[in-house]
Amino acid sequence: MFNNYLEVKKYIEEKNIRIIDFKIVDMSGRWHHLSIPSVRFNEEILKEGIGFDASSYGFLTVEKSDMVFIPDITTAFVEPFAKVATLTMIGNIYALKDKRERFEDDPRYIVEKAKKLLIDKDIADTALLGPEFEFYVLDHISVINEVNHMEVYIDSKQGEWNSGNKDINNKGYNVRNCNAYHLDKPFDSSSDFRDLVSLCLEENNIPVKYHHSENGGPGQVEIEVCLGDISVMADRTMKLKYILRKYADEHNKTITFMPKPFTGECGSGFHIHIQLFDKGKPLFYDENGYSKLSQTALYAIGGILKHSPALMPFTNPSTNSYKRLIPGYEAPVSICFATANRSAVIRIPGYATSPEQKRFEVRFPDATCNPYLAYSAVMMAVIDGIDNKIDPVDLGFGPFDINLYNLPDDKKAQIKGLPTNLLDAADALQKDYEFLLKDGVFTENIIQNQICKIKKDHYKIAELPHPEEFKMYYNL
Repeated sequence: MFNNYLEVKKYIEEKNIRIIDFKIVDMSGRWHHLSIPSVRFNEEILKEGIGFDASSYGFLTVEKSDMVFIPDITTAFVEPFAKVATLTMIGNIYALKDKRERFEDDPRYIVEKAKKLLIDKDIADTALLGPEFEFYVLDHISVINEVNHMEVYIDSKQGEWNSGNKDINNKGYNVRNCNAYHLDKPFDSSSDFRDLVSLCLEENNIPVKYHHSENGGPGQVEIEVCLGDISVMADRTMKLKYILRKYADEHNKTITFMPKPFTGECGSGFHIHIQLFDKGKPLFYDENGYSKLSQTALYAIGGILKHSPALMPFTNPSTNSYKRLIPGYEAPVSICFATANRSAVIRIPGYATSPEQKRFEVRFPDATCNPYLAYSAVMMAVIDGIDNKIDPVDLGFGPFDINLYNLPDDKKAQIKGLPTNLLDAADALQKDYEFLLKDGVFTENIIQNQICKIKKDHYKIAELPHPEEFKMYYNL
């Protein structure tokens, strides 16, 4: 939004901005914030930064936790929900050494390094990403997990279970499980909410391609945004999730990006469309290639498919992620690629036929990820694939233009599968992370920290009794 301090100062005065709010992302992909009165904002902050405890963000140990963040004024936007006029900026994290230096494990810095490597390798000068955000819009969520009481209660007024509810003015507009795809109003009960929030996103420099109801009956929806530069898209992803949650709260709704909140219902993915350009020329198009894909595109696909198990600690970092990645719910489980095939890890959209539109879609990630780390990891696999000419056909990754869920078991066994839990994903990353270390984009430290974190999550959930276990085993 701004190029220098004087522009910021002038804007603050002209728009009567009262508060400056700073957002900093932690390792898990959550925003933290710190606010100051606008009269305290000065040029010194843009040079020296503001101190904070990095250990509380998951970056450093307690005894070495002092760091600073310096606002990136180009990211400034007017806070759409504040009670007083507020200008928000995203901060970059700096380590305190002989002088202030960019912290090598700052997620924003990692995505910048991945983007620079793409250019330095003379592969492309532009990487465009277009994520699809799938999530549930709900009316209530309550959770109890105590020694003697385990309960989760979720409610959605369009949920099938409300079809027999006599305690409300029931109009019968409930939706059967897995039957909500593109349903019209009044069955699509969150349509007006999405109209309003999409306009809010547009006003905040997040161009929306479209929105619609998704398959999940109790309120699953999708907002797909227009493609954008990889580092810009990482910031937009954080801003979009923030705006959606705040807007939902203002409208007495709650949303979740949790990959599998309902048993027997469709899970929510985070499909990422990818394009590369160099000097304005699209690099993924070839009139004579498979599905009109260039060899460069196939190498990029090869890199992602080869490294997909190792990517998952960054793209699918929750225990719940692997409850989505099961057959039968349009979630991929087989490491392969194909055209217009939603059962494949990588899908080439059949409708994107022009050189400028030609792209592929990575279908296994979900939105519990830190977008900076997920986008960076995927891009490092793309770079490795192109740099080392990893051909997915030669490696047996397809193309498979068939419904992979319906293959006989002996045929399924011939296609490699994604990890089925966090522990397997951690092991895959431990065995395959050299491609992430190129030119210091990722560090050994952040990789080992991620492995440690997701293993802890795995064992924590594995130790908890589940209500279904009582049905299965209580009377044995």
